[in-house]
Amino acid sequence: MSQQMPVEVEKRPSFLLRHRSKVLMVVGGLVLIFVVMQLIPLDQTNPPVKAEPNWDSPQTRELAAVACFDCHSNETDWSPWYAKIAPAKFLVWRDVEEGRSELNFSEWSDGMSAEMSGEIAEVIQEGEMPPMQYTLMHSNAKLSDEEKQQLMDGFVRTFANGQSTTAVPNQEDDDGDNDEDED
Repeated sequence: MSQQMPVEVEKRPSFLLRHRSKVLMVVGGLVLIFVVMQLIPLDQTNPPVKAEPNWDSPQTRELAAVACFDCHSNETDWSPWYAKIAPAKFLVWRDVEEGRSELNFSEWSDGMSAEMSGEIAEVIQEGEMPPMQYTLMHSNAKLSDEEKQQLMDGFVRTFANGQSTTAVPNQEDDDGDNDEDED
């Protein structure tokens, strides 16, 4: 009987070992990009509230505040962790900028059209607002069907009124003085 000699199989190093320097350069480059992105400043301050709609009820305002104000007012909550870490902070900032430019409950002017309430009701009814990426992180903004209907009806009544209420009357002017103190 002859004894067979074991056949040695040549072991090749894994992909990571063979391309270690390239992999390290790519990972290092990604880490560097991530760190540099953190250094890009974004203006995450809220301008003063100038005027709000003359809300038909406190409930309508509260529902709007919960579901809409972070993007559609000057009362944005910038405190969540993801609003401070890139790339998420860029997405949050963009959503707020776009939201405020479309509709800003803090810069309301008399004569906002009643037809706007129909547009708002439509995007709420179709589930476009509040958007999914917002409700994922803000579960309280995910309105029930009843709350959606209450908000849409409240918008119709509020927009039909068309009048604004002024914000805090003692807001400071650009030089930091309170204009009411001057004679």
